[in-house]
Amino acid sequence: MEQENKYTRTRTTKKASKKRINKWLRSGLAGLAGAFAVTLVHESVRRFYPNAPRMDILGMRAISKGMRYAGQTPPEPDRLHTWSLVGDIVSNGLYYSLTGAGKKAWWRGSILGAVAGVGGVVLPGPMGLGVAPSARTKQTQALTIGYYLLAGVVAGGVAQWLRKVKV
Repeated sequence: MEQENKYTRTRTTKKASKKRINKWLRSGLAGLAGAFAVTLVHESVRRFYPNAPRMDILGMRAISKGMRYAGQTPPEPDRLHTWSLVGDIVSNGLYYSLTGAGKKAWWRGSILGAVAGVGGVVLPGPMGLGVAPSARTKQTQALTIGYYLLAGVVAGGVAQWLRKVKV
């Protein structure tokens, strides 16, 4: 009997457990995915479709207007375009991170995307940025809403997928 106890394990070793990604990190990554999706679609389509929304122009106008208001001279157009794209990715990433990391991320992403699209059509005029880049034609308006809706769905899908990923 003593012999049996001598060889039995008294301690158990724990296996390394895999943990889920932090919810803040999941939200941030999902937001960046949505931001990159809308920027990629926008930059791709605008190169070959004349009625495509030009949200980059709205961004350039907003940066120029803000810099002039602050007494600064805006940079040349190529640099201003780069600033606009970076600003779009950062601001859209923060916005789409509101999708969250919960079970209803698909719905939140879709709603956030639709609201952003409608805002992209309606708000530039009252903000003094012009209506032509996002609301020039009915097709332009539909594409603007569609781009942002797509980005919301991407953000929600990535958030749902990241819920299952363990590291």
